Amino acid sequence: MSALDLMRRRSTPLRLVIFDCDGVLVDSEPVSNRILAEDLTARGWTMTAEEAIHRFVGTTLTDMRPLIEARLSIELPEDWNAQVTARIVAALAEESTPIPGAIETLRAMDAMGMPWRVASNSSHAEMRAKFARLGITDLVDGRVHSFTEVAAGKPAPDLFLAAARAQGMAPQDCVVIEDSVPGVRAAIAAGMDCLGFAPHTDGAALRAHGAVPFHAMAGLPALIAAAGRRAA
Repeated sequence: MSALDLMRRRSTPLRLVIFDCDGVLVDSEPVSNRILAEDLTARGWTMTAEEAIHRFVGTTLTDMRPLIEARLSIELPEDWNAQVTARIVAALAEESTPIPGAIETLRAMDAMGMPWRVASNSSHAEMRAKFARLGITDLVDGRVHSFTEVAAGKPAPDLFLAAARAQGMAPQDCVVIEDSVPGVRAAIAAGMDCLGFAPHTDGAALRAHGAVPFHAMAGLPALIAAAGRRAA
């Protein structure tokens, strides 16, 4: 099934689009994972940013902690999350760039009257830094959800369900836009359709967990419009 087929075949009207942040709206993974890799290398687990992305993409620092402690046979400092987050926020405030077509897509959602929200395993501090760097703080205001608001981040469904509730929508009203396996698993667990953003691959890994891949953010508004036409 193609992404267009998924949108055309929806059995219920599409009323809410929920975007992941990192790798979907903001090209921040290289920045944040460089900081993480530097920290782990200093602690004895030699790692590049690319390796950190491969191992940890879509995973919260909280969920990384026991994996890191087990690998290194150490106990991380109590404030390790805060330390790493502060370094990431500082870097993101200077280095974040948009995914090509992402900002235009958000504006297109507004133009077609399609509600949207952002739901991320990043902290609010990280997302504020990213969105400020991109100049879209006003655009996303009131529509951003962090894993810190729920009991469990992705791959648990809590975050996407919270975003849907905030908009007054049921899971079947929503489509999630994700680029990571934990994010896809969270969307499927929430009972939501998922479009898997795969700009550099065929998206097979995302498809294996229930997403339908698409490959260019600039093409997303047409997919959303197709669902709207079908619902009408």
